Amino acid sequence: MNRWTRWLPGLQTLSHYQAAWLPRDLVAGLVLTTMLVPVGIAYAVASGVPGIYGLYATIVPLLAYALFGPSRILVLGPDSSLAAVILAVVLPLSGGEPMRAVALASMMAVVSGLVCILIGVLRLGFVTELLSKPIRYGYMNGIALTVLISQLPKLFGISIDGGGPVRDVTQLITAVLDGKVNWVAFAVGASTLAAILLLKRFQRVPGLLLAVVGATVAVGVLGLDQDAAVKVLGPLPQGLPSFTLPWIGLADLGQVVIGGCAVAMVAFADTSVLSRTYAARTRTRVDPNQEMIGLGVANLAGGLFQGFPISSSSSRTPVAEAAGAQTQLTGVVGAVAVALLLVLAPDLLQHLPNSALAAVVIASACGLFEFNDLRRIFRIQRWEFWLSIGCCIGVVVLGAIPGIGLAILLAVIEFLWDGWRPDSAVLGRVKGINGYHDISRYPDARLIPGLVLFRWAAPLFFANAEWFHERALDAVAASPTPVRWLVVTAEPVTSVDVTAADIVAKLDETLRAAGIELCFAEMKDPVKDKLKRFGLFGRLGEETFFPTVGAAVSSYLRTHAVEWEDWEDRTP
Repeated sequence: MNRWTRWLPGLQTLSHYQAAWLPRDLVAGLVLTTMLVPVGIAYAVASGVPGIYGLYATIVPLLAYALFGPSRILVLGPDSSLAAVILAVVLPLSGGEPMRAVALASMMAVVSGLVCILIGVLRLGFVTELLSKPIRYGYMNGIALTVLISQLPKLFGISIDGGGPVRDVTQLITAVLDGKVNWVAFAVGASTLAAILLLKRFQRVPGLLLAVVGATVAVGVLGLDQDAAVKVLGPLPQGLPSFTLPWIGLADLGQVVIGGCAVAMVAFADTSVLSRTYAARTRTRVDPNQEMIGLGVANLAGGLFQGFPISSSSSRTPVAEAAGAQTQLTGVVGAVAVALLLVLAPDLLQHLPNSALAAVVIASACGLFEFNDLRRIFRIQRWEFWLSIGCCIGVVVLGAIPGIGLAILLAVIEFLWDGWRPDSAVLGRVKGINGYHDISRYPDARLIPGLVLFRWAAPLFFANAEWFHERALDAVAASPTPVRWLVVTAEPVTSVDVTAADIVAKLDETLRAAGIELCFAEMKDPVKDKLKRFGLFGRLGEETFFPTVGAAVSSYLRTHAVEWEDWEDRTP
């Protein structure tokens, strides 16, 4: 039984559930519902599908995650960071047909769910660590800007064709100059946005709920949806989501699969970070691989019940925490409450204005921007700052999905760049300081006649192997005395590949022809094991590998008659 329950953390929690937790979970679930409804509808519209499907994408995933998710407090659902990615696929392929858009979005959820489950089963939860902080900031800032721009036409009550952020801005400016703005709709949306942002500072006040309810009541009481032609949500269909296989054409499958993988990556990154954050705050341990399985099952279930891709929520999770959530039951209560709303009162939100929904999404997008840490990065490392800006511009100009590809490409380039031309130095002895140090930083450092201590500060692999060869020979050529030994201080060398091993062999041949012996100091045992498999360890000889730089120097001084007196050996 334990073998199966480890895949079902919700059952493990239920097995030792305490009665004292129940009132808190019930209250937290009801409080959470006040956010789940307006946010779910708003993100559905922002993703290019009818608002009701945002509630479908809320109910089923919350129930699935309560069973398979390891975090006791994390809340999943439609998210603003995914809206631009979903819209980029759904909008051009659906041709304006709502049900076709739903099928495409549901299939994206299925694909992203399968990808996340695969990541969890293969225990690849560490993959998000491969994207550096500046690149993550650039990508998320680009997504936030894209989402914000996509909602501005709805805020102004304008209908545009779409086609990307740049084209959206152009069409919006043209429409404003042509006098096509619905200023009543704009007033409603702008007021809603201002209320959300102003009330956000009061944590115990449900600002989003109050703002949305206020806008809905105002439109309904004043009849603005008729007199001023303010577009509203309209009555929702009564009933619950049903099991539906999202059939799409083969011609659309490629784009949907790419989009689903892109969504999985964004959701994967968001959920991993948020899960680790709350695990640290609650002093609990969360398995990142099980987290991916929980996220994957939630997306898969949502896609099979007319939902669209979902992720963890950085706005709803704090609400659940502040309301006193103790376990996954909070999400279950929220899901049941939303379901009851659809069954018992589907007309409750029929006067909810679209401009207010746009305000909800814009407020959330504003929370995605990261500026403070970027200012710090600008002060300490300018090129990483501009790397982040370039990634942001790429997402805005190229679109969300190509932007993800650009972010991955930049991450790989950044990694290769750091390892391609790593730091290297010739080391000398500095009076009064233990060890051996870079002579470029210590011009008064003394060199041992005939001995070159060459430090290489990176793994040796195909991209930097030739550079290693060149720098090592440059160090030998720059020696003021004829060289007998070249000692590579290899403590930073954590790995060697076949290409690098062949370059080391080539370096050894070149040095031997010049009467110079190649040695290594402080090389780690796993790296030595690789050299043994490559046949290089035996070729160089075990006696050429030293445990420390000091041991290499001592051995050299014993075997070669050179004039050398260390400052530590001098008699006071």
